[in-house]
Amino acid sequence: RVAALIWSGQRQVNYRGLTMGLFGKKKDSAAGQDNGSVSVVLSDGSSVAVTATVDCIGDSCPRPQLMTRKAVGSAGAGDVVAVLIDNPTSMEAIPPMCPEIGATHLETLRQDRGWQVLVRKD
Repeated sequence: RVAALIWSGQRQVNYRGLTMGLFGKKKDSAAGQDNGSVSVVLSDGSSVAVTATVDCIGDSCPRPQLMTRKAVGSAGAGDVVAVLIDNPTSMEAIPPMCPEIGATHLETLRQDRGWQVLVRKD
Protein backbone atom coordinates (compact mmCIF):
# COMPACT_ATOMS: atom_id res chain seq x y z
CA ARG A 1 0.00 0.00 0.00
CA VAL A 2 1.36 3.43 -0.98
CA ALA A 3 0.42 6.59 0.90
CA ALA A 4 1.27 10.13 -0.25
CA LEU A 5 2.48 12.59 2.38
CA ILE A 6 3.05 16.36 2.19
CA TRP A 7 5.79 17.81 4.40
CA SER A 8 6.61 21.52 4.09
CA GLY A 9 5.38 21.48 0.49
CA GLN A 10 7.61 18.54 -0.48
CA ARG A 11 5.76 15.58 -1.97
CA GLN A 12 7.05 12.30 -0.62
CA VAL A 13 5.81 8.74 -0.95
CA ASN A 14 5.79 6.32 1.99
CA TYR A 15 6.04 2.68 0.95
CA ARG A 16 6.34 0.00 3.66
CA GLY A 17 7.97 2.40 6.10
CA LEU A 18 10.51 3.83 3.62
CA THR A 19 10.11 7.48 2.71
CA MET A 20 11.16 8.35 -0.82
CA GLY A 21 11.75 11.88 -2.10
CA LEU A 22 10.25 13.32 -5.27
CA PHE A 23 13.00 11.82 -7.42
CA GLY A 24 13.23 8.49 -5.58
CA LYS A 25 15.92 9.57 -3.12
CA LYS A 26 15.51 8.28 0.44
CA LYS A 27 14.89 11.10 2.89
CA ASP A 28 14.94 11.07 6.67
CA SER A 29 11.40 11.14 8.02
CA ALA A 30 12.18 14.33 9.98
CA ALA A 31 13.42 16.23 6.91
CA GLY A 32 11.63 19.44 6.08
CA GLN A 33 9.65 19.54 9.30
CA ASP A 34 9.25 22.20 11.95
CA ASN A 35 12.29 22.37 14.24
CA GLY A 36 10.54 23.54 17.36
CA SER A 37 12.66 26.74 17.31
CA VAL A 38 16.27 25.57 17.38
CA SER A 39 18.64 28.45 18.19
CA VAL A 40 21.68 29.19 16.05
CA VAL A 41 24.43 31.65 17.02
CA LEU A 42 25.59 33.89 14.16
CA SER A 43 29.16 35.13 13.67
CA ASP A 44 28.27 38.53 15.18
CA GLY A 45 27.23 36.79 18.43
CA SER A 46 23.50 37.25 17.96
CA SER A 47 21.17 34.27 18.18
CA VAL A 48 18.25 33.40 15.88
CA ALA A 49 15.52 30.79 16.30
CA VAL A 50 15.25 28.52 13.26
CA THR A 51 11.58 27.70 12.70
CA ALA A 52 11.93 25.36 9.68
CA THR A 53 14.66 23.34 7.97
CA VAL A 54 14.90 22.38 4.31
CA ASP A 55 17.12 19.31 3.81
CA CYS A 56 18.79 19.56 0.40
CA ILE A 57 21.75 17.30 1.18
CA GLY A 58 22.52 15.37 -2.00
CA ASP A 59 20.35 17.59 -4.20
CA SER A 60 21.70 19.61 -7.13
CA CYS A 61 20.52 22.78 -8.85
CA PRO A 62 17.83 23.94 -9.19
CA ARG A 63 16.11 21.82 -6.52
CA PRO A 64 17.63 23.59 -3.44
CA GLN A 65 16.62 26.98 -4.85
CA LEU A 66 13.08 25.76 -5.57
CA MET A 67 12.74 24.17 -2.13
CA THR A 68 14.03 27.36 -0.48
CA ARG A 69 11.56 29.49 -2.46
CA LYS A 70 8.69 27.22 -1.40
CA ALA A 71 9.73 27.11 2.29
CA VAL A 72 10.10 30.90 2.49
CA GLY A 73 6.76 31.34 0.70
CA SER A 74 4.97 29.27 3.34
CA ALA A 75 6.84 30.82 6.31
CA GLY A 76 5.47 33.67 8.37
CA ALA A 77 7.04 37.13 8.49
CA GLY A 78 10.20 37.03 10.61
CA ASP A 79 10.52 33.23 10.47
CA VAL A 80 14.02 31.85 9.90
CA VAL A 81 14.46 28.97 7.47
CA ALA A 82 17.66 26.88 7.57
CA VAL A 83 18.62 25.30 4.26
CA LEU A 84 21.04 22.36 4.53
CA ILE A 85 23.14 22.09 1.35
CA ASP A 86 26.20 20.12 0.24
CA ASN A 87 26.29 21.48 -3.32
CA PRO A 88 28.64 24.51 -3.64
CA THR A 89 26.77 25.96 -6.63
CA SER A 90 23.45 25.91 -4.78
CA MET A 91 25.06 27.36 -1.67
CA GLU A 92 26.31 30.32 -3.72
CA ALA A 93 22.98 30.76 -5.55
CA ILE A 94 20.64 31.11 -2.56
CA PRO A 95 21.87 34.41 -0.99
CA PRO A 96 21.47 36.47 -4.22
CA MET A 97 17.92 35.16 -4.78
CA CYS A 98 16.71 36.21 -1.30
CA PRO A 99 15.50 39.73 -2.24
CA GLU A 100 13.33 38.40 -5.09
CA ILE A 101 11.60 35.87 -2.77
CA GLY A 102 10.96 38.42 0.00
CA ALA A 103 13.70 37.26 2.34
CA THR A 104 17.01 38.32 3.85
CA HIS A 105 20.14 36.16 3.86
CA LEU A 106 21.37 36.12 7.46
CA GLU A 107 24.46 33.94 7.18
CA THR A 108 25.95 30.81 5.67
CA LEU A 109 27.54 28.48 8.23
CA ARG A 110 29.98 25.69 7.34
CA GLN A 111 28.99 22.27 8.71
CA ASP A 112 30.38 18.73 8.56
CA ARG A 113 28.44 17.67 5.44
CA GLY A 114 28.11 21.04 3.74
CA TRP A 115 26.54 24.37 4.68
CA GLN A 116 23.58 25.74 6.58
CA VAL A 117 22.15 28.79 4.82
CA LEU A 118 19.99 30.90 7.15
CA VAL A 119 17.24 32.96 5.53
CA ARG A 120 14.69 35.23 7.28
CA LYS A 121 11.36 35.99 5.62
CA ASP A 122 10.74 39.76 5.41
